[in-house]
Amino acid sequence: MHKAVLFDMDGVIVDTEPLHKKAYYMMFNHYNIAVSDTLFQSFTGQSTINVCKQVCSVFNLEHPAEVLVSKKREYFKALFFNDPDLKLIDGVLDLIKNYYNNGLTLVLASSASMTTIDNVFTRFDLDQYFKAKISGADLKASKPHPEIFEKAAELSGFKKQECMVIEDSTNGIKAAKAAGIYCIGFDSFHSKNQDYSLADKVITNFLSIHIN
Repeated sequence: MHKAVLFDMDGVIVDTEPLHKKAYYMMFNHYNIAVSDTLFQSFTGQSTINVCKQVCSVFNLEHPAEVLVSKKREYFKALFFNDPDLKLIDGVLDLIKNYYNNGLTLVLASSASMTTIDNVFTRFDLDQYFKAKISGADLKASKPHPEIFEKAAELSGFKKQECMVIEDSTNGIKAAKAAGIYCIGFDSFHSKNQDYSLADKVITNFLSIHIN
């Protein structure tokens, strides 16, 4: 029986990708540039600064890429607090409550910045269920390096063998397994082209891993 659950955030607890896309297109409109779907899809997985550098190059913009980054983040922040499309992933709040009420220790281990993590937890009132939160942005290495889950296990107060991870991404699953921690792969509507072959168990909905 596991005693602690280490949750990824984006794609497991909340899906911020639609908001990022909206913010990018609001920024594109601000600078009067027409980014095709094909070009936008080529940006997947890249940092905001790299995306903006490419946009500046493709469209010969005179503005520094950092100015575009600032504008995009300004739009994203406004959307984050006001857009109704930002919702918890279906069933995750029931799962969190189920684990919490059954005495499991919950830790958040996300690659997102701590500011974004705190904003998500405040908006959806999640702090009451979690013992600790850790941001990969504050660590030396990022997933698939195991550091984030090794530290999350330490924060839980339990041995790695007593923990389990819930992840939706290839890199996240690799990180959990590299840390020597049991990993559940969440294959959801939001998770495109991810590899779940290393996961100890693969699920498509959270009800299947409730404690009865």
